[in-house]
Amino acid sequence: MITTINLTRKFGDFVAVDHLNLDVKKGEIFGFLGPNASGKTTTVRMLSGLLTPSEGSAIVVGYDVAEKTDKVKEHIGYMSQRFGLYDDLTIYENLDFFGGIYHIPKAERKKRIEETLDLVKLSIDKNLLVGALSGGMKQRLALACALIHEPDLLLLDEPTAGIDPILRRAFWNYFRKLNNVGVTLFINTHYMDEALLCDRLGLINAGKLIAVDTPMNLKNSVNMPDASLEDAFIALVNREGKFNDS
Repeated sequence: MITTINLTRKFGDFVAVDHLNLDVKKGEIFGFLGPNASGKTTTVRMLSGLLTPSEGSAIVVGYDVAEKTDKVKEHIGYMSQRFGLYDDLTIYENLDFFGGIYHIPKAERKKRIEETLDLVKLSIDKNLLVGALSGGMKQRLALACALIHEPDLLLLDEPTAGIDPILRRAFWNYFRKLNNVGVTLFINTHYMDEALLCDRLGLINAGKLIAVDTPMNLKNSVNMPDASLEDAFIALVNREGKFNDS
């Protein structure tokens, strides 16, 4: 579903993502775990076609992102850290707008909007203006907008950052429901408890991929009795000789 070959992004002399080689399988929930400023957002922006790599390549849903950006965007849903919603439109109108961008026929669009609103528990609030919503409701709507065209792959950039534990749990229930019907999820996170819920994890620090494996295998790899995932992450980063905690 995702293959990167030496994927690199530089901003001047700063290397944000450094020769990333990654393979994400169809149908899995893949977590991309790292501290702030480790390269997670830059990676997902390259995978979605919003940022051009400085070097290397990425194949996403069967297409080279640099050459077939429009094709990639047809098959992915992208939820960024920043809300891309329209405050002067209602919840329903935002979904209708995004449905129009993806050229979903009007009759089919109405059905998809209602189904998506039901999934994220916003049906009774669909006529509220987005500008009046709480942060948690906006994040549920942002997820709904990423889902409206029924993508094969969801790229989620810290989708639960800043929301309460109850809503975080609700989001993971949504993710499992989507995964159960065949959607592949690539989830950026710095929450260890969420990382444990993923099928596999990629650990990234200072732009470099440190390790890829299941959460259990990563914990077992450091030969520490009763190691937590956080213990394993720190140990694996220390093997590389540097830790970026900025």
